[in-house]
Amino acid sequence: MEVAVPDIGDFSDVPVIELFVKVGDTIKVDDAIATLESDKATMDVPSSAAGVVKEVKVKLGDKVSQGAVLIVVEGAGAAPAAAPAAPAAPAAAGNTAVQATPAASTAAFSQSALSAPAAAAAPSAVTLGGKVHASPSVRAYSRELGVDLAQVRATGPKGRVLKEDVTAFVKGAMQTGVVPGKTAAAAAGASLGGGLDLLPWPKVDFAKFGEIETKPLSRIKKISAQNLARNWVMIPAVTYHEDADITDLEAFRVAINKENEKSGKKLTMLAFIIKASVRALQQFPEFNSSLDGDNLVLKKYFNIGFAADTPNGLVVPVVKNADKKSVFEIAAETGELAKKARDGKLGPADMSGACFTISSLGGIGGTYFAPIVNAPEVAILGVNKSVMKPVWDGKAFAPRLTLPMSLTADHRVIDGALATRFNVYLAQLLADFRRVML
Repeated sequence: MEVAVPDIGDFSDVPVIELFVKVGDTIKVDDAIATLESDKATMDVPSSAAGVVKEVKVKLGDKVSQGAVLIVVEGAGAAPAAAPAAPAAPAAAGNTAVQATPAASTAAFSQSALSAPAAAAAPSAVTLGGKVHASPSVRAYSRELGVDLAQVRATGPKGRVLKEDVTAFVKGAMQTGVVPGKTAAAAAGASLGGGLDLLPWPKVDFAKFGEIETKPLSRIKKISAQNLARNWVMIPAVTYHEDADITDLEAFRVAINKENEKSGKKLTMLAFIIKASVRALQQFPEFNSSLDGDNLVLKKYFNIGFAADTPNGLVVPVVKNADKKSVFEIAAETGELAKKARDGKLGPADMSGACFTISSLGGIGGTYFAPIVNAPEVAILGVNKSVMKPVWDGKAFAPRLTLPMSLTADHRVIDGALATRFNVYLAQLLADFRRVML
């Protein structure tokens, strides 16, 4: 049986950067057989068949698209075509969520796979001024961090600079106090007046203080760590808090769900928040944008990401074209996407294209928090568990169900006045959902 590249979204001619099987290997359904890397994503391709590998049709460096045959398997077991692993692109939310973002273990970036070539061959140093081999995404990443790629030690195949190489270079610069992209002499001068004059990262033998247990980070948390660290450092973000009175909306939601008990249709508060957020984005288009150099890209579509909790960490599925869907449709879709996330079955298309992310901790609790913007988005909304509070109505204190909201925004695009207006408007929509139709 031939095992081919499944649906990988809009990607084509994607290089094969890692192979996990060889002729004679016995594999099971969903075993990773290869890793593909485009300029935006890295994904593991799982096997749709079980048996013995009789032929490997590709080699490292080959470029493949959907339908390209990777291996030929002889055996009895087969499964429906599976989606490839999740992209190593941002969350969130996150997220990032990170930006996401921020995938589950079977749909995540293979950190160990990418580091394997480095162990097999000594890293190659790229000479200053020479040709640097790096993907567009790595070049963009280095520009964001102000790193000269010619100074980065390459560990990828054929002297290729990987994203991990850039990250390692920056970490080394932070530990030694050398500013990325500058010479040691220049960095020494800068450190006298406000450069990266940092102490080395502490190295501690924790075992000498007591019993310890060491666990490797999950693949999804490795991805999140890199994206969140970049977003935290690169984005001048400010968080704004607001309370929304959802007393009437929650009563309406409960009543509608009771009416639809037999049909199985169920509304969630998240679905209402997504729908209200779309209306707020339409009212304040700067929130539905991304920075591209000196330009602001204003989007005319409304794709909303939401943070989903999984055993391996947070991922950020995306509800596409939320402006064209009813609250019932959004509720059903978020439920389906959250289940796929928990099962580790989210594909690249499920987590790409978000304009705005919502991170809800309502099922856990908390009061307020400061979510990290999921680049290239410019804002993220965090919501906590709603609580009953006494509110003065002009005559007496009345119990009102209050939803705490925390909006983090990129201050380069959104100033404090605009962010507060967005928060107030969103709170008004949730207090009286009829406003969404206006």
